[in-house]
Amino acid sequence: RGRARATAAAGEARRREKPPWRVLFFGTDNFATEALRALRAAREPELDPLVDRLEVVTLPSQLPKGHAVKNYAEQFQLPVHLWPDIGPCEHFDVGVVASFGRLLSEDLILKFPYGVLNIHPSYLPRWRGPAPIIHTVLHGDTVTGVTIMQIRPKRFDIGPIIKQEAFPVPALCSTKELESLLSKLGANMLIDVLQNLPEYLQNQKEQPKEGVTLAPKVTVSMSCVQWEEQTSEQVLRMHRALGGMMPLQTLWMGTIIKLLDLEDVDTGLPGWSATESGTVPGSVVYHKLSQTLMVRCKEGWVGVKALVLKKKLTAADFYNGYLHQWFQQDSKGPPGECRFQTLKPPLAKKTPGLQAHNRQH
Repeated sequence: RGRARATAAAGEARRREKPPWRVLFFGTDNFATEALRALRAAREPELDPLVDRLEVVTLPSQLPKGHAVKNYAEQFQLPVHLWPDIGPCEHFDVGVVASFGRLLSEDLILKFPYGVLNIHPSYLPRWRGPAPIIHTVLHGDTVTGVTIMQIRPKRFDIGPIIKQEAFPVPALCSTKELESLLSKLGANMLIDVLQNLPEYLQNQKEQPKEGVTLAPKVTVSMSCVQWEEQTSEQVLRMHRALGGMMPLQTLWMGTIIKLLDLEDVDTGLPGWSATESGTVPGSVVYHKLSQTLMVRCKEGWVGVKALVLKKKLTAADFYNGYLHQWFQQDSKGPPGECRFQTLKPPLAKKTPGLQAHNRQH
């Protein structure tokens, strides 16, 4: 406690009352890069810069290309530190975190006179946790937002709100598309906060206790379609939420297949009538005119244009190689046997790079 007070007192002694600020940025992915880009631009005006010192902390990457933040920082010759070796922090006014995925200690937070700000892509307290954008899309939220909050030690996403803006989710928006939109909003909000940082911090407010929801990290089991339990709308939302990082998975005759390209067919296709076909969930019918596999859900149908079964196949390839053959051999069999079946999570195949998508926002 004594050490914490002494550190805080030292911070007060060197606190700048107004810009330009000295910023230490913590981040990894594309969402974070947008904020870093805005901070770098805020150094440009020679007469009245908002930021005059900018360094970057990122995580070691297992990806061949490396993290987007590290690549951006190196491109523009910003000093880069690899966590947990972050170098001395005594010469910074404020820390900024976006998609970092590591808890900062109380000792570290106290080294910044203005604390550490976190750009979180949800309207807190909804979707606290490492995957807020994915859960926003997965649950069909029509409104989300961005929250700039002050980090507190020991737990993610519980700190006081400094600035918050709601954002309408565009219809049929994917995780990748929504991330791009929210990253720009978050970057603009960050610059606004930094322009009046002491005032914003004086007016911060605690998060509401009502309306808390959690956005746990993404797991492979989330990609397993449950045909008997999910409607076509839910399956399409899964595809928009997860498809950019891992395809939806199902079983065909005991073999795992991955569904690559899904589309809405409930609104109707020429020559297609759902009433003509079997209604057992998972039933697969080939629609020749549109070259689409039609798959029955708990309610409604989804269209599949491409999949992976040992190799990538179009719907026509799958029909000619598997479905047509099945109908020829088992034309007298029950139609319910010719279907995709729910894949139980333990059998699901892991997707490389999944960890990169479970960053703490």
